[in-house]
Amino acid sequence: MTGVLWLWLLLAAAVGAASGYGLSRFLLLRRREGLLAEAQRILEESAREAEARQKEILLEGKEEVHRLRAEAEREIRERRAELGRMEKRLLQKEEALDKKLAGLERKEGELEEQKRKLEALQAEIEELRQRQVAELESLAELTREQAREMLLNQVKEESRREAALIQRSIETEAREQAEEKAREIIAEAVQRYAAEHVAELAISVVELPSEEMKGRIIGREGRNIRTFETLTGVDLIIDDSPEAVTISAFDPIRREKARLTLEKLVADGRIHPGRIEEMYARADREVEQAIKEAGEQAALETGVSGLHPELVRLLGSLKYRTSYGQNVLKHSVEVAHLSGLMASQLGVNVALAKRAGLLHDIGKAVDHSVEGTHVELGMEMLRRYGESEEVIHAISAHHGEYEARSVEAVLVTAADALSASRPGARRETLEAYIQRLKKLEEIASSFPGVAKSYAIHAGREVRVIVKPEEVDDAEAYRMAKEIARKVQDEVRFPGQIKVTVIRETRAEEYAR
Repeated sequence: MTGVLWLWLLLAAAVGAASGYGLSRFLLLRRREGLLAEAQRILEESAREAEARQKEILLEGKEEVHRLRAEAEREIRERRAELGRMEKRLLQKEEALDKKLAGLERKEGELEEQKRKLEALQAEIEELRQRQVAELESLAELTREQAREMLLNQVKEESRREAALIQRSIETEAREQAEEKAREIIAEAVQRYAAEHVAELAISVVELPSEEMKGRIIGREGRNIRTFETLTGVDLIIDDSPEAVTISAFDPIRREKARLTLEKLVADGRIHPGRIEEMYARADREVEQAIKEAGEQAALETGVSGLHPELVRLLGSLKYRTSYGQNVLKHSVEVAHLSGLMASQLGVNVALAKRAGLLHDIGKAVDHSVEGTHVELGMEMLRRYGESEEVIHAISAHHGEYEARSVEAVLVTAADALSASRPGARRETLEAYIQRLKKLEEIASSFPGVAKSYAIHAGREVRVIVKPEEVDDAEAYRMAKEIARKVQDEVRFPGQIKVTVIRETRAEEYAR
């Protein structure tokens, strides 16, 4: 019984398997048919879309061709219009040229007519000239050759005069060019170097904190002031000046030491002989150190090296020396710069010119205590401290005591005159200044034919007005030279004085 059951079960399973296989295959076939139908539908839709796109593209292409054709036709129309305008302008220009050509032809005919008339007029003038020449010969009783000779003689005389005037003009021009070149060199040197200058005095004023300090400076029975004056070698002037005392001394170095000593005593407040000696010793050291530093600074500023230490000290002491109110050290530095600048312009030894310019007044450091001129003393000191003969010669000639034999010597002399004669560099007494102006006017007025004379520009120029009926142009030129020569011989002055002779003719008449 059990075996039959298993047999039925196996049979049922086989039938179920066969049924399931048949069903799945049926379903697979049905799905395949559906997919094929869907694919056919998609292909048909793609064909329809492609056909529609093709039609759309063809339509767009036709529109683009139409647009390009319209643009080409429009551009052709514009170019044709432009060509028409150009053709019109060319026709107008051609008409204008034709008109101008016709005008030129007309003017040419007029010129030909005028030329014929001019030739006829010239022939008539020549005939009249020949008649006049014949009449002149008959009236003057001179042949043509004689008249020609007379005319030639007159021309020769006039030519000689013109040649003399030209010669004078050439000489004047050459002199002016030389002076102009010299002025350019000096002006450039002065422009490239400018220094400050102050006037130095023979006294120093020390401010006091109170009037009571004057009594302490004098001391009991005057012992403090006596000690101070004996030790410093100055005069201490205590007068009615409020809260100030005056130190007077010819030697500026002594005056400076005294000033520093007194200032230190006033600041300290303890004033007695022992303290005065102590403060003077300290001021002495400070002034000596300042002298040394001033000399070194001057050498450094001018670029002069290798100086003997004693020369440096003497150079620094010029800081406390003045000449006509001009500080000698500043003057020496200025002369060194000016000499070097002019030497560089002329292409000569700049170092030598600077060295000689810096040392040219070194003798003034000792000329107040040693007999002799500062030039001779300076030459002696430079030899003593090993300076070269070129430097010694250059400083020897700066006041004309020795003849200048080198360009550097001439430059030092010129730079010294420039520094000294510059307005404001040195002081002159009012009396000497007025006397010089009067002397210049007297010299100018002493010449015959002078109407008026004036010394102007602080005595740097003499302006002379002459009588035109007595002095001609050539005489005015000669008079200027003569006045300048006489001024040079009779008047001492720094720099140069310009002489200007003015000849003026005025014609006056009145309308009534």
